[in-house]
Amino acid sequence: MPAESTPCLDGPGTRGDVRARTVDPLTARAVAVWSGADFLPIARSFATGAAEFIDRLALKPGDLVLDVACGTGNLAIPAARAGARVTGVDIAPNLIAQARLEARAAGCIADFDVGDAECLPYTNGQFDTTVTMFGAMFAYRPARAAAELLRVTRQGGRVAMANWTPEGFVGEMLRAHTAIVPPPAGVPSPLAWGKEDTVRERFADGVTSLTCTRRTLQLRFALSPAGVAELFAANYGPTVATLKAADVDGASRLLETLTRLFQEHNIATDGGTAVEGEYLDVQARVA
Repeated sequence: MPAESTPCLDGPGTRGDVRARTVDPLTARAVAVWSGADFLPIARSFATGAAEFIDRLALKPGDLVLDVACGTGNLAIPAARAGARVTGVDIAPNLIAQARLEARAAGCIADFDVGDAECLPYTNGQFDTTVTMFGAMFAYRPARAAAELLRVTRQGGRVAMANWTPEGFVGEMLRAHTAIVPPPAGVPSPLAWGKEDTVRERFADGVTSLTCTRRTLQLRFALSPAGVAELFAANYGPTVATLKAADVDGASRLLETLTRLFQEHNIATDGGTAVEGEYLDVQARVA
């Protein structure tokens, strides 16, 4: 795509607060979903897998790295530890506040901004590497998100994504949510980002090379499967939002399904819960 083009409603390179754009219903919905809970206990469950994802990138000291939909800093912090100059951006102000605290506690220097994956507040080609783990895949307008990932990455730079696959544990878990409360009309499943053909279609001629590798990581909790289901009900934005929108029967069915899934897939032998989540590791070079 041309360096000047952008799908942003606000124009390229703007730094307006995403909260000013919440007149848009889908943006407002995204802010509400991801601001509606304390994601940190969920993020910590797969922090080891996030660090391994960053390790494979072999970042160099001084590399300019953007973590899109950064949450509480699962990728941003290990990238900063590797010596990169890191910026994290997320649509949820509470997650950005938590990411700043986590980075400070880890002794890492990183910048964190409130912003929308569909309209990133950065200039064209500003970053050497743009990463996103289970983040940008949830943007309601994936074409915009894809274009923005490419726009803010320099020519020859990298876009690296980790996207849950439809066939994996988390894919099954997310489908349990939409079985109770369907997504907004016209919004594609975020799990489409876990399909190689879809990724290739969305990046198209904006990249010179693209590799997709199926990998797994563990989500590990010091809780029983029923306890993990309750943790998600209280701390995972999509689960909180689904339970809020569901009727009593639907909410009960979702909790039962989550408990069953964590029980059936549990590989922990220490009284806790651990499940293997499959994701698509996407590595792209920007044209």
